[in-house]
Amino acid sequence: MRKIPVRGILWRGFEAWLLSALAITASLMGITKVRKLLRGGESDEPFPRLEPLSTPIRGGARATTYMAGDRLYADMLAAIEGAQDRVLFETYILKGDETGRRFKDALVAAAHRGVDVRVVYDGFANLVVNPHFLRFPPPVRTLRYPVFNAGWQIFNPRRWGRDHRKILVVDDTVGFVGGYNVGSLYETSWRDTHLRVDGDAVWYLANAFVDFWNLHRRDDPMESVGSPTWQPYVRAHRNVPRQLVFPIRGMYLEAIDRASSHIRMTAAYFIPDHDILAALEEARRRGVSIDIIVPKVSNHVLADWLSRGFYGGLLRAGVRIHQYENAMVHAKTATIDGSWSTVGTANIDRLSLSGNYEINLEIFDDGLAQDLEAAFAEDLTNCTELTWDAWARRDVVARACEILLRPLRPLL
Repeated sequence: MRKIPVRGILWRGFEAWLLSALAITASLMGITKVRKLLRGGESDEPFPRLEPLSTPIRGGARATTYMAGDRLYADMLAAIEGAQDRVLFETYILKGDETGRRFKDALVAAAHRGVDVRVVYDGFANLVVNPHFLRFPPPVRTLRYPVFNAGWQIFNPRRWGRDHRKILVVDDTVGFVGGYNVGSLYETSWRDTHLRVDGDAVWYLANAFVDFWNLHRRDDPMESVGSPTWQPYVRAHRNVPRQLVFPIRGMYLEAIDRASSHIRMTAAYFIPDHDILAALEEARRRGVSIDIIVPKVSNHVLADWLSRGFYGGLLRAGVRIHQYENAMVHAKTATIDGSWSTVGTANIDRLSLSGNYEINLEIFDDGLAQDLEAAFAEDLTNCTELTWDAWARRDVVARACEILLRPLRPLL
């Protein structure tokens, strides 16, 4: 009998796993596509949401929390239409639909009035958008973050991050940041969270835009202006792959370690690394109550199944998992102990925490934390809690899929 080398056995095992993982992924994507077709696309069912919540925060600033795209977009467009000096607009996705056209028209009109308008968007995320729509006439200045940014440095991790940020700054006096992309779908059918800040804290968002622009548009640099004040209660954490700087992950780890009462977290794609998972479990051991809202079915079915692989350990630790029903919850927010909050663009996954350009505001203020916890409580009315008993009863096929897909976690 011919002996098969150990290397051959390992290679055949890898091939078998890879084919199985690809087959499972293709099947899940196909099932999701069929379900969407049968129900006519994204759900139009209304979901609970509060009106914008506005509160003064420490240092003389003000923060407004948005749970609904229509109200957010109305205020963003009003800010652009009232601009007198400059508009800095950065988005991951800019759909070429009615909502996208309203934003494009407002930006072009502002530029024609003499406002300095700069637009940044991610080329890869907008591959399905008509290229003609994404061409802005002069004097609008644009930066299309390239689909392929590595060039000859294909093995350089500094070159692979996407620009996943969503920022709007108008006249350096008002700024917006959060999870909302720009498009009609997100305006009505997705549950997301965005934050508006007024006051000195806007500098953080403007500076983030300027630094990104100057890093990628060296032919048309912007002037960098130092901060007129130091704002100790608001901090912006920016992931910058080109510089191998990823502070958002550290922000989460430090905040979780400081928790003494409760953690409320909403995560569109929840695929934590070992350290974040360990920090949450350690917080539970010292008596911190932890509630996490995730979508029951997201727009990325593979992310859903990779996330499921963490549910058993979290439930055993006493973490409460709430699945958001009948709409895509895309928010990236957290509050801790009613005093600490973060709102931004980073998901709890590898792509966001150690891959993409991202930005999160970290704010130490009881008033904002109360607003975000009110939003969290409202979202809970549209959730079903996943209990240990229900999780333990899942079928064998689901368990097998979770195990086979587990090695894909580092990719997302």
